[in-house]
This record gives sequence, C-alpha cells and structure tokens, in this order.
Amino acid sequence: MTKDLARSGFPAPYALPVAFAALFAVGTVAAGLHGRFPATGVLVACAVVVAATSATSEILALVPLAVIGWLTVIGFSRPPYAHLRPTGAVAGQAAIALAAAALGAGGAGLVFRYCAARFTLEAVEESRQAPPDGISRRRQLAGVALAAAGLPALTALLAAQRQHLNLSDDLLLYLVAVVAITIVGGFWPAVLAAVAACLLLNWYFTEPLHTFTIGEPKNLLALVLFVTVAVAVSSFVHLSAHRQAQAARSAKETASLLALAQTVLGGADTPADVLDHLTGTHGGHAELLERSGARWIKVAESGTADPAAPRIRFEVRPDLALEVSGQRSSATTSLLAGFTAQAVAALDRARLRTQAAQAEALAEGNRMRTALLAAVSHDLRTPLASIKASVSSLRQTDVAWTAEDEADLLATVEENADRLDALIGNLLDMSRLQTGSLAPFLRPTAVDEVAPIALRGLDDADLMQIVVPEGLPLVKADPGLLERVLANLFSNALRHSPPDDPAEYPALVAREAPGDGDPGRVIIEVVDHGPGVPREAREQIFEPFQRLDDRTPGVGLGLSVAKGFTEAMGGTIEAVETPHGGLTMRLTLLAATSDVPAALGAAP
Repeated sequence: MTKDLARSGFPAPYALPVAFAALFAVGTVAAGLHGRFPATGVLVACAVVVAATSATSEILALVPLAVIGWLTVIGFSRPPYAHLRPTGAVAGQAAIALAAAALGAGGAGLVFRYCAARFTLEAVEESRQAPPDGISRRRQLAGVALAAAGLPALTALLAAQRQHLNLSDDLLLYLVAVVAITIVGGFWPAVLAAVAACLLLNWYFTEPLHTFTIGEPKNLLALVLFVTVAVAVSSFVHLSAHRQAQAARSAKETASLLALAQTVLGGADTPADVLDHLTGTHGGHAELLERSGARWIKVAESGTADPAAPRIRFEVRPDLALEVSGQRSSATTSLLAGFTAQAVAALDRARLRTQAAQAEALAEGNRMRTALLAAVSHDLRTPLASIKASVSSLRQTDVAWTAEDEADLLATVEENADRLDALIGNLLDMSRLQTGSLAPFLRPTAVDEVAPIALRGLDDADLMQIVVPEGLPLVKADPGLLERVLANLFSNALRHSPPDDPAEYPALVAREAPGDGDPGRVIIEVVDHGPGVPREAREQIFEPFQRLDDRTPGVGLGLSVAKGFTEAMGGTIEAVETPHGGLTMRLTLLAATSDVPAALGAAP
C-alpha cells in the first residue's frame, strides 16, 4: 500500500458502488423476510455497512454513505416496505446512529491510516500532492452547472409529457442525463446529479406525487437501482478518465526518464548534469544535499530558487537527499524519485572515478618507486661498484701497475661514469615528463648537425652510419631534446647490432616524407640488424622500466624518454621490423616551414 492510499483510503468511485450494493442487499433481505428482520437489525446492518465503508474509504464518501444508509433504514425498517418515512422516532434515531457511525468510523480510519503511513517504506520524506484525477476543476464546475440547469429542465419536460411516459421511461431519461453529467464533470457531480435525480423522480413521478412517500415497493426498488446504476456508471467513467490521465503522465515520465538516461549514457553523468536536466525539463530549483554530522551540505544545485515556493525533500539514503522547489506539475513524485536516484548514482560514480584515479596514481607511483629501487640496487650500483673497484686499485701503493693496466682501469672508470651519467640523465628526463615540466623550444634544426653530437660518449660510436641526403629540409625540433632522443636510439641500436659484420652495422637514414602534405614531414630511421622485437611487444618497449630480458643493461627508460620527447616536439615514434631481420625505430618530425624566422638559426 502506497503512502497516498494509506492516508486517503480507497477512492469513492470504488467504495460507493460497493456500499450502495450492500445497503440494497440489506433492504432486499428485510423486505423478503416480511417482518422477521426487525427494525433494530436493519439499523445495525446499515450502520455496520456505513461504518466499514467509512473507515476504509476517503473522507468525501461519508455524506453519500450516511444518506443512502438512512434512506435504507427508514424505507425497510418495518412493513409496509418501500415507504419512506422521513419523520418520526425511527428516522431521528437512524439519522443519529448512521451519522455517528459514519463520522466515528471515518475519523478512526483516517487516524489509523495516517499512523500506518508513517511506517510505510517510502523514499520520499514529504509526499507531493497527487496529480488530478483526469477531470479538471473547470470540468467539475461545468458538470455541477449542467446538473443545476439540466435536471430541472428535464423534469419540466417530463412532467409536461407525463401522460405519454411511464416511470421506466423517466428513469432511463434521467440515467442518460446523469451519464452526460458524468462525462462532463466526473464522479462527484455525477453523484450529486444521481441523488438529485432520485429525489426529483420521487417527488414528481412516483405515487403519491409531490411527497417523498413511495406507494409501491417496486417504485422504491426502481429508484434504489437507479441510484446504484448511476453511481456505478459514474465510477466507471471516472476511473476511465483517471487511468487515461495516469497513462498520459506515465508516458511523459517515461519520455523524461528516457531523455535523462540518454543524457547520462552520453557522458553527462555528473550530479550537476542530472539536476540541470531536471530543472531544464520541469523548471524550478534542485539541490543535492549530503549530511555531514548534524548539517546538510550542498553538493550540487541547478535552477533559480524561489524563496516563496515550498521545498520538498527526497531522501534516498540517510546521508543523501534531493531538495526541490517550484517544479511544474509534470514533475510527479515518481519522476522526482527517479531523478533523485540518478543524481545519487552520478555522485557515487564521480567519487568512484576519483578514487580509481587516485588508486591508479598510487599504483603507478608504487610501480615507479619499485622500479627505481630495483634500478638503484642493480643498474646504478653496478657502475658505481666498477668505478669504486678501479679507483681503489689505482690507489693501491703495494702494487706496481703497468701503463697498460692503468689505462684499462681508467677506461673502466670512464665507461662506467658515462653509463652512470646516461642512467641518471634518463631518470631526470623521465621525471620532467612525469611532472609535466617539459617545455620544448622548437626551432629549425638540421638532422646532420644533431646526430654526430648524439653519438658522443657512446661505445662503438664509430660503427654508426649517418645517411642524410643533400637538401633534406630542416626539422622543427628542440635541438637538446632531439639529441637525447637520437642518443637513446643510437645506444639501443649499437647494443643490439652484430659488431663483426660491416654490412649489418646500425645506421641513421633520414628522408623527406613522400606526398604534398602541409606542413611537410621528415622521417628519421635508426636501423639495426639485431634480434628484433616481437610484434606484440613493440608498444610495450616504450613504457617506463620495460626491458625485454634481464640481460639488457639499463633501467628501461631510454625508449620511454625518446617517445615522450618526440611527442613533446609534435612528432611520432614507432618500432617497425627491419627487412632481413632487426628493428627500425622510425621517428617522424614536422619539417620547418619557410616562415620561421631565420634568426632562430639551426641547431648548434
């Protein structure tokens, strides 16, 4: 049972036809028993029906229930049946008893429903007013006006034609009028019209005329059936209009929620985006609140707040709530509850993304620290140990070193110092890339001037062949960064190339990219004929601290630094297979355009 039903009870269009049928059954049983059903029993039975219906139905049904129950008591309390006796002791006692039953049971039911609704599981803290039942206030007033004008006019017309019509004709014509009033004004104008039509039929068309006494039981039966049928037809018309209005509201809610889902799936899935969709579609102001201790903190908001508009709060969880105000009538309770759930889910997703990013950053930091520790423990300590051993040997006074031995020891010191310098340089370069502090100064640079500088300090540098054609355009690059890129590529190529076959010595080959692209591009390839790299590992080798095997010296930063520097200069780098075996690192840079100021010069 929803909270609205728990507070208001069953609608009158459901309750009144059932109660009228029950009261009609009581009268029928009393008449059929021919006095064996005493007047007190009729009164008690009618009071039970009125009390039970009043306790479970909405408050507006009390008056029709009490009136019909009273008419049943005064018409079927004692023989002759079907004679209305609106005066006398029985009528007074019945009026008091039924009024007490209706008011007492109705009040008790209202209190019980209100208390029960407080324990109903509901996400909404304050229930919104239920939408209209499909019949507007204007139509209800039009129905009342039609009943006030149409029923007297119909009565006058039927009274003028009394000699040509019987009571059955009159009943059917009044029933048509009640149905018309129902279609125009809905349920309550129809109930009013049915009771008024019953009284008019009793006064003008049932014997004796111009009294509320009914001479023949069959006429009373006809009038009771008329009221019951009129109310039942009114109920069906009312329920049809109500369901039609519900279907229209459901269609609008579905369209609104579908638009919201499309917005969220389209990437706009922050709490602010959800609230913007709510206020943009249904107007008003919305705030997503989060409880912090004893206070509510605003997380996101949208729309313009109206201080005079009532605020409604929807609590999805004890710590999260959506507060809205000023929305149009299209924003129903279920729709706002859906927006509340989406806003809370969006907040959870945003926080999960933040936590995932933080966890990823922490994991990356831990991986970097682990790799650095491994580098310090092995790759950095190894050259330091070699330098220490060589220097310690040279400082020994009890050993007479030949000139050749001293030269070898000094060469070992120099080689390991250069290796240590390259390792530390790569670490520092990677630190600049990771922190985003790299700011390249791009200018026209000659490849054939930077390449020889990049070979300085490398072992077997004389094996590297540099092939740069005449007329090769200058490249737009930072000379210092380009030198570091080529030095790392040269180091890898020299390390993996066979040293004994001149045909397989590594080489740098530069050429202008084919095509008439604007701007032009220059391709620099560093080619080796070593073991090569498997296709599936060619992207992995550009990641920091990645080495294909433990026998490869270094900390695995050379290619990562080369990739970062190349991309910082607006270029690309990729690993491709060398024909007949080996690996080629293909570096693509923008060619320097002619409008670059010549004062910048070429690379030093």
